[in-house]
Amino acid sequence: MGVVSTRIVILGGGPGGYEAALVAARLGADVTVIEKDGPGGASVLYDCVPSKTLIATSVRMSVLSESGALGVNFDGGADGEVGGVKADLALINKRVKDLARAQSFDVADRLGYEEVKIVRGEGRLDGPRAVVVGERRIEADVIIVATGATPRVLPGAEPDGERILTWRQLYDLPELPEELIVVGSGVTGAEFAGAYLSLGSKVTLVSSRDRILPSQDAEAASVLEDVYRRRGMNVMGRSRAGAVERSGDGVVVTLEDGRKVHGSHCLMTVGMVPNTRGIGLEAAGVKLGRGGYVETDKVSRTSVPNIYAAGDCTGVLALASVAAMQGRIAVWHALGEAVQPLKLGWVSSNIFTDPEVAAVGVTQAMVDNCEVDARTVMLPLNTNARAKMQGFEDGFIKLFCRRSTGIVLGGVIVAPRASELIMTLAVAVQQHLTVDQLAHTFTVYPSLSGSIQEAANRLTVDSAY
Repeated sequence: MGVVSTRIVILGGGPGGYEAALVAARLGADVTVIEKDGPGGASVLYDCVPSKTLIATSVRMSVLSESGALGVNFDGGADGEVGGVKADLALINKRVKDLARAQSFDVADRLGYEEVKIVRGEGRLDGPRAVVVGERRIEADVIIVATGATPRVLPGAEPDGERILTWRQLYDLPELPEELIVVGSGVTGAEFAGAYLSLGSKVTLVSSRDRILPSQDAEAASVLEDVYRRRGMNVMGRSRAGAVERSGDGVVVTLEDGRKVHGSHCLMTVGMVPNTRGIGLEAAGVKLGRGGYVETDKVSRTSVPNIYAAGDCTGVLALASVAAMQGRIAVWHALGEAVQPLKLGWVSSNIFTDPEVAAVGVTQAMVDNCEVDARTVMLPLNTNARAKMQGFEDGFIKLFCRRSTGIVLGGVIVAPRASELIMTLAVAVQQHLTVDQLAHTFTVYPSLSGSIQEAANRLTVDSAY
């Protein structure tokens, strides 16, 4: 008699789902992934990959348009152009969608190589040990729910796909919005507002809070808001949208205080809703928490022992990296492998604005509220030689260390490609390195990473331990 494999069925083919599938297949499980949009899920096809591709183009545009100070000039500057550089939105969107499909094909190839079965369709639980897709019923020893989330829709501001849009509808626009109103100043709103500003749109960012990026480091948010205002964005703080309506060839956003904002298009970025309703979770005994998110523990278990969950449907952190780790942890635990529980303090995040905002570990708010006894240093980016050479003036490196031992607790980086720089601090946090160890690590000169070493050196020199 041959060895019987554990049957694992995964609802959702995004990062949480496909990473779980790859680990499970390599460990000898019989794996089936059910996905309605295609391999990679919404993250690859509509969200993360397309948005970051668009943003990469916008950053290139911004660099070109601001190169005059470096001696590089472009003729032109007519309507629809930024510093003589014009965005072809139709071509940009084609590249965005082509790249997303290519990434989806790559995911499919990886899954196929590991002999993971892919079923196209919408699945739902039929009790705790089976999943139904159409007329097909698939029995499972383990089920992993990785169904993701959908853009939230506000009553009175329903998207029509033409003038009132969610970010998943942007890539079908035939031309650049002349006057784009972005409602919501969180991560998604800030990213798209900056991207379309760089591409050449007039942008108004409507924020219900005092500042943009209200959940992020206040000093980082301040730098970004200053950059946006300097580049011409209209940032409206303490302005909550009440309704959005079509008005001829444009839109009108009515604020709760009665003011009206006119534009050609409106992008709604007001959060996400988990895709957990109507898929049999509660009937199977899975407990849903506030907002309909699946409740999980630190090894991705739900309230039902053989059902796990990963990704945006859990409401833990809406990051592809976190979803992927949750999926891997779920498989390791389900199959009895050694597993380390998810530690959010080790998670590095990045906001793909220009400049980028990256962070890991403890926050400034935690230090200010005396939740952590830490020392802090912040170095402005404009003191870095490489930054001066490349014309980077906005940003900083902030580093936190434990007062008594000098162990690195976290940091914030506001800089171009901060997403690449933050790993140094992530490794330091995860491996419990000290600022002395960072300060004695060789870096390239000149380099932006040199400011990380310099920040560590400042904390070492100023330390009392």
